[in-house]
Amino acid sequence: MTKVLQNPSLLAVIALLAGIAAGLLPIVRAGDQLIAQIRLSRVVAAKEKKAQGWDFWTIEIDNLASELKEEKGRQHKQAELLDQRAARLDAEQQELEKLRQSIENMRKEIGQKVIEIRVDETKNLRSLAQTYTNLTPKAAVAIIREMDDNTVVKILSLMKPDVIAPIFEEMSRTSDKDGLLARRVATLSEKLRLLKAAKTASNS
Repeated sequence: MTKVLQNPSLLAVIALLAGIAAGLLPIVRAGDQLIAQIRLSRVVAAKEKKAQGWDFWTIEIDNLASELKEEKGRQHKQAELLDQRAARLDAEQQELEKLRQSIENMRKEIGQKVIEIRVDETKNLRSLAQTYTNLTPKAAVAIIREMDDNTVVKILSLMKPDVIAPIFEEMSRTSDKDGLLARRVATLSEKLRLLKAAKTASNS
């Protein structure tokens, strides 16, 4: 061992190797630090990339949620419109039913008011109409007061208007137990109108 240490050439080699090792140590340490920094940069970059990707999907999800909310609002409005339309249809249906019932009631009422002259009574009615035509209005009114409306209307329908007018005028001036006969004149006039309208419709 002493001989080895006394050998100048070997000592020079050892010194050279020690110098090289001493020079390489900072380089190795710097390399380790560089590698650590590279690894740290990669971790940070990965985290940033992951964070960016999550932000992107968060925006997409928010947009999708907004669209779904808007669609739900549109469907809700459409449902309300459909409900309102159904309510209007129900109301219109009820109004139509009321109108139909009203028309039916009017038809029945008119049917009750309209007087029909049977064929077998036409001859007798014509004879009575001719008789009342020859009477004075006052005398005719005295007889009419004792008759029912339907019979009076049948007789009046066979008389001329210029004969009926004085009779109605006399009735409007005549008092009855219920007052003037003017109200009955109105009733007889309406029934006479309906009778003539029915006769015209049947002849057309």
